[in-house]
Parts: sequence; structure tokens; C-alpha cells
Amino acid sequence: MSALEPHIVDRDRKTGWIEVICGSMFSGKTEELIRRLRRARIARQSVEVFKPALDERYSEDEVVSHDENAIATTPVDAASQIVLMAGDADVIGVDEAQFFDSELVEVCQELAAEGRRVVVAGLDTDYRADPFDPIPQLMAVAEHVTKLHAVCVVCGAPANHSQRIVPGEERVLVGATDAYEPRCRQCFEPEPVPVERPRPHTDVIERAPAAEASAEADEAAARPADRADAEEETSPAERKA
Repeated sequence: MSALEPHIVDRDRKTGWIEVICGSMFSGKTEELIRRLRRARIARQSVEVFKPALDERYSEDEVVSHDENAIATTPVDAASQIVLMAGDADVIGVDEAQFFDSELVEVCQELAAEGRRVVVAGLDTDYRADPFDPIPQLMAVAEHVTKLHAVCVVCGAPANHSQRIVPGEERVLVGATDAYEPRCRQCFEPEPVPVERPRPHTDVIERAPAAEASAEADEAAARPADRADAEEETSPAERKA
């Protein structure tokens, strides 16, 4: 059994667990959360998704990754509301879990004890690289933990830190490429580092999926032309042979 894809148990058995997906910003946490929840729906499991109400960066009623994949969600003001609104769902998803307080740990434990699969995604460290509660506590009680990495925009190494690039000392500052960039251990600085905007990495992060799709489309369109050119260069005798 893969730790990334826990097996689907007999519905008559009350076996629940907690999965934590953590890492820095731009590491693909929400993307992985969406992937797992979609697979659960393919398996005909009922799914409910929640996120903190303060996260309105892309949508108020959807969980949206930085490359614009999305899944419908319910915004809540407190973790306790998740228990009340989860209904009979087999799978519970929680995004941006670092914005909840320590009560989320108890909520996840309660849901797992009821036989639910709980999938939580969030930052494990803040902009100073300090542990970002309650993710470390959730990692300690979870059956499955996945640590993801972004790419350092300074040197290209695996990035484990979220570098704040705007002034401010508050711990919670909701933002995306306008306020943060991924950096590795060597390039990271614990204090905010203002940078000139726009930075090249912003275009790379935001446009990479579109650029890849465009490149694939161009390549596919070129294939028939390449075959036609090859046939013209081949003599009738060669084709007959």
C-alpha cells in the first residue's frame, strides 16, 4: 500500500485516518489535496471540503491551487464548524489548515475516530521558518504525512521555505506571488526581503501550465506537416520498396 494513496477499506468497518500534506508555498499542496479528493469521488465516496473563511485569494467558495485547479468548498470561521457541517461524508478535506487554531487537531481526531478519511493541507512553517501550528501537531497524530517542495527562485534548488517579499511582521498575511516566493535553506532570509516587481519567477509560476499546454499543442500541430514533408522527400520508388 502506498502512503500517498491509502487503500479503500470495507465501508462496514469504522476505520478512519488522517493524512497531512505539508510544505512551503508553491509546493503543490492544494494541487495534491484536489487530486486525492477527486480520486475519492471517482471511488464513489462522499466528499466534503472546507477552508478558513479568511482565505479569499482566488475564490470564496472553492479551493483553488496556484495553477487554477479548483474544487468546491465550504468556508468556515472555526474548526468546530467542520464537525457540524461534515454530515455523513466518507472523506473530509481541509485546505490552508495553518489558518485554523489548535482545535483543528481535536476535530480531525474526532472525525478519524468516526471512521472518516481526513485529508489536511497546509504550511508547516511560517515566513520566519518557525513551526506553523497546528500543522506540526497534526503531523504527529496523522497516519500519513507527505512533505512537498517548491523550486527556489534564486538558485533552483528544492525550496522548503516561504520567503516574504513585502514589509510586515504579522504572522498571518494572506497572499500569493505578490507577497511570497519559494526559497531553499541557503537562500532563505527570516526577515521580509522586499524585491522589485514583477520578478521573472512570477511569470514562470503563473504561466507555466499555459505555456506547457501551448507547446504541446504546437508540437501536435506540427506532426502532420512533418509527415507530409517526409513523404514529399521520399521518391515513389522508395515508398514502393
